[in-house]
Amino acid sequence: MWLDGSANVLRLILRRVKVDWFLLGLLAAASLAFAFPDPGAPGGILHPELLTKGGVALIFFLHGVALSFENLKAGFLRWPVHLLVQLSTFVLFPLVGLGFFAVLKGWVPDDLRLGIFFLAALPSTVSSSVALTAAARGNVPAAVFNATLSSLIGIFITPFLVALVLKTGGVSFPLGPVIRDLCYWLALPFAVGHFLRPLLAGWVTRHKGIVSKVDRITILLLIYTSFCDSVKRGIWQEHPGEVLVAAFVVSFLLFWIIFWIMKWASRAFGFSEEDRITTIFCGSKKTLASGVPMAALIFEKHPGIGMILVPLMIYHAMQLVICGWLAGRWARR
Repeated sequence: MWLDGSANVLRLILRRVKVDWFLLGLLAAASLAFAFPDPGAPGGILHPELLTKGGVALIFFLHGVALSFENLKAGFLRWPVHLLVQLSTFVLFPLVGLGFFAVLKGWVPDDLRLGIFFLAALPSTVSSSVALTAAARGNVPAAVFNATLSSLIGIFITPFLVALVLKTGGVSFPLGPVIRDLCYWLALPFAVGHFLRPLLAGWVTRHKGIVSKVDRITILLLIYTSFCDSVKRGIWQEHPGEVLVAAFVVSFLLFWIIFWIMKWASRAFGFSEEDRITTIFCGSKKTLASGVPMAALIFEKHPGIGMILVPLMIYHAMQLVICGWLAGRWARR
């Protein structure tokens, strides 16, 4: 029986990490940038100044087409769950991230510290939160509502939090132009995609695999060009190994701190088992799919954008593996 249970958990983890090609693609995109930085650097043949904005618009256009308000309405009434998840995503996470940002000063590069806080300020995931909640037999409509609401709120809250931290540290941050770019290249394509959903939803559903690959390949291109710029500017010449170790340790601690707080809080609020699962999964996850495009706009001219993305890339892989294991365990209850 124990072996059967372990096998089921392993199969679930493998299903959740079925995007192995994408996880490997993250590593490949960064590695290619170190080996061949010229094509993706400013002035290179990929023209990152155009690719970035076009890629962001494409990604969020597809997200808009995929959004179904019918699914959102089904989970609307679970407001205590929504409140706790959004507080975790945009209050608790940033506060813990701010703690790491302060404690690590002088120990790790400033760009990595900024990347850790940027990770903490991002919205939750959509697809993986919903899929894991479904696999663990949690409250799926509430997961859909929370994940989507988080993505919409994050368009404005995330750059505001980043600007607040940078300005507190005496670093100028052009919040107005950043918000404008986010509206032009992120919010507007999202709205257009959703407006065209009645026309495109059927086609997108029939070609879901192709759409998903286009979305992920675009993200990989954005990661490649971000790392190319950092490599060309020499950001990685000092302590590359220490950066990866520090990012891994902080990501690991960040996940489990939020996980245990969400687990305790959902019990304290008297949530049902299904709502607790939704709260933990939605409240402890961060989005790579939206995070990379947002970073490309927020830190468009920042020389250390490659290093800023490292914590997010590590956290993304880590949360899939850990939450996949947890979903398998909870599904057998």
